[in-house]
Amino acid sequence: MPWSLAQCQELGMPVKGREGGCTWQVGDRERADLTAGGRCSLASQTCFWRVLTHPIPVCQVLSWNQGFWVERTPVHEAAHRGEALELQQLIENGACVNQVTVDSITPLHTASLQGQAQCVQLLLAAGAQVDARNIDGSTPLCDACASGSIECVKLLLSYGAKVNPPLYTASPLHEACMSGSSECVRLLIDVGANLEAHDCHFGTPLHVACAREHLDCVKVLLNAGANVNAAKLHETALHHAAKVKNVDLIEMLIEFGGNIYARDNRGKKPSDYTWSSSAPAKCFEHYESEARFSMLFE
Repeated sequence: MPWSLAQCQELGMPVKGREGGCTWQVGDRERADLTAGGRCSLASQTCFWRVLTHPIPVCQVLSWNQGFWVERTPVHEAAHRGEALELQQLIENGACVNQVTVDSITPLHTASLQGQAQCVQLLLAAGAQVDARNIDGSTPLCDACASGSIECVKLLLSYGAKVNPPLYTASPLHEACMSGSSECVRLLIDVGANLEAHDCHFGTPLHVACAREHLDCVKVLLNAGANVNAAKLHETALHHAAKVKNVDLIEMLIEFGGNIYARDNRGKKPSDYTWSSSAPAKCFEHYESEARFSMLFE
């Protein structure tokens, strides 16, 4: 039988139960009737949570979530806020710098995502795991790139962070392209970032940069040799440029060899995503007419 909320409250929360190789947890401050898939507010954070009405195997719980918001430590909070002096005191007093909270987030993930370079330095010097993975597999370097903090990126790389961690989702280079930090993009490429890393949602870093209209990042990628015609579901960077109606981006990709006749999984060319007589449509018409003219002399 599962424990009732009253029983949990009597024992004081958070409560972890265990029976016959099974486990469940009810955390403190959870606004709860005992139904699965509710919502709770923990401190200033809002998260999804599961109150289990019956025991399930430990491995299944761990596959859902590693850590809980109630396990978010003062180290996480100091790292999040950039309180370097407070963090230093916590470390000197023996606080664990590798404690994970919900979704296996470490203090180093938190500091990196917030671009708190001083805190990143303190955590690394205190032994924080530089390539710790959260529930999605992302490392602190991914988070630093997402924040666009070149200082954090440099620190993590200097401590041996992997520039190409094995991921099915966004690599550090994808994250840098999403944030629009051409400086981070350039640095990652200089240390060996894979230009054709494939994200199961976004495609290549070039696709991401085009979809977000980060022209500086696109230019860095193309100059470094990124495949301008790389495709995800037959969709190329030029399709993304057409969808966002960015003429400068369209011209840049075509000048680097973008295929104006490439068709995606819907059978559409990039120009099919533009409005008739619009500037992007006229841009494609210009390059298509040039291509037809060139074919006459071949």
